[in-house]
Amino acid sequence: MPYLLALASAVLYGAGDFTGGLATRRAGMLPVVALSQLSGLLLLLVLLPILPPASPSRADILWGVSAGLTGGVGVALLYHALAIGRMAVVAPTTAVCAVAVPVVVSVLLGERPGALAVVGIMLGLTAIVLVSQQTASEAAQHDQRPSERLPPGVGIALVSGVAIGFFFLSLAQTRPEAGMWPILTSRATSVTLFGLAAAATRRSLRMPGVLLLTLLCGVVDMSANALYLMAARVGPLSVMVTLASLYPASTVLLARVVLGERLNARQIAGVGCALAAIVLIVSGGQP
Repeated sequence: MPYLLALASAVLYGAGDFTGGLATRRAGMLPVVALSQLSGLLLLLVLLPILPPASPSRADILWGVSAGLTGGVGVALLYHALAIGRMAVVAPTTAVCAVAVPVVVSVLLGERPGALAVVGIMLGLTAIVLVSQQTASEAAQHDQRPSERLPPGVGIALVSGVAIGFFFLSLAQTRPEAGMWPILTSRATSVTLFGLAAAATRRSLRMPGVLLLTLLCGVVDMSANALYLMAARVGPLSVMVTLASLYPASTVLLARVVLGERLNARQIAGVGCALAAIVLIVSGGQP
């Protein structure tokens, strides 16, 4: 059962990223993030009374706030990157960074990753280089000069991945006894953050044509978070994280089927390396 939960969370994470990126292409980043985060929060508030009792500590709540700030920024950047770039390139790039960050932090704290993790990090760097490659004709399509070889969205995806990596780190510090409260705190923080941003910029949250898609994005993303936590608490953590981190496969598949995205040979190799890097980094995260 935990394996199915983790795989289901990966599918939902990827679907949430796809729907969020698609909605952002039509309505802009700020309204999509604000309303999708709100819909996920409302879903959890509705379900909270029927969930098992929990006793979050002050530290759990504070880590939830940290997760909300880093995760909110990471998701916002990710949706923007997905909106302006190729989803099949952006999603794996973000995922590699998101998985690598916890490994780097653990090394700085005194832990030593195993050989697989080291190979995975190197493979991840290779993947980032490969997915960043585009042909001269592709560069011309995006009004880039020949020297500007970085495809649209990849740079933002790198920053997004780092932020999401710190989101995972923050959430990992919470106790099992806290139940879903860290996620609730996290989502409430991100909703407040982007609500204030929308008010400060006087940006309208009306999104004719993509409102349902945006609300669906938030529900799917929140469901993925809940499934991942459930899986991680009853199954082997390294295996659960590995399975959940395969979410780019879902985004890539949806982008191929729905949008008809095509990649050149180097980018296809880069996507494969990125997915392999995720597995190696997480599987070899401990010596």
